[in-house]
Amino acid sequence: MKPRFLLFTFLAFAFSTAGSTADTPEPIFLWPDGAPGSEARKSEAETVDGSNITNVHHPSLTPYLPDAGMATGTAVIVCPGGGHRKLCVGHEGYALCEWFRDQGIAAFLLKYRLSREEGSIYTLEGHAMDDTRRAIRLVRSRAEEWGIQVDRIGIVGFSAGGELAAYAAMWPKPGNPKSDDPIEKVSSRPDFQGLIYPGKSDTFTVESGMPPVFIACGYGDRPDIAEGMASVYLDYKKAGVKAELHIYANAGHGFGYRPDRQDAAGKWVDRFREWLVDSGLL
Repeated sequence: MKPRFLLFTFLAFAFSTAGSTADTPEPIFLWPDGAPGSEARKSEAETVDGSNITNVHHPSLTPYLPDAGMATGTAVIVCPGGGHRKLCVGHEGYALCEWFRDQGIAAFLLKYRLSREEGSIYTLEGHAMDDTRRAIRLVRSRAEEWGIQVDRIGIVGFSAGGELAAYAAMWPKPGNPKSDDPIEKVSSRPDFQGLIYPGKSDTFTVESGMPPVFIACGYGDRPDIAEGMASVYLDYKKAGVKAELHIYANAGHGFGYRPDRQDAAGKWVDRFREWLVDSGLL
């Protein structure tokens, strides 16, 4: 009986794993004909190593849309971290998108071009930010189709992805009504931002009128994050921009989102959802 039991267990696991892969939504390319500067490489396959992705030349959004009966009209673009060398889509990507979807929030995983990957010709301020702005515009341009309110489209980023989220709020670009591309006709400004242990806080600038911000990081993180984001929070307050800050005493860098994590830092998503409700965004 034991061999049969083991065979059954193995087959059940294999089928469940295959089903999970099949259930992953198809990505939507930000530029169907190739991203500016990457057209010649759009057919190159991404490299997947466990829960990490590299070799991104055809940036995309993977949509996680809630059922119509539970949709709230709120949407969030998720930017995984990885030091701009890789995309950590495990604890900073797919699982979180599924959680948002189950809360009635439309979620979109952004795969952006990596500026610090070995041999990369891309830049953070150029290519990666182009991808980030384009992602916000794409969601906004298809808001009616997806049951999303055009003024409830936000962005959440982790570590390196947190830099992109912060810059998207700092340096938005208006839509061009004369463009032939419907995506370029709408604004890239996010309506809210979630900065989860973002790097390069010393480059963040704050002005009145910026989108409200939710910040979460760990006490044991690098000084530029744990202390830096405390200073950034005060900058937001001085500018009159609504901000909420959580510094978790027993967390460091990279706690991300893991469904089975039960400590305080692991529950930041619940605090984030509460913040959306309190802010009138959910």
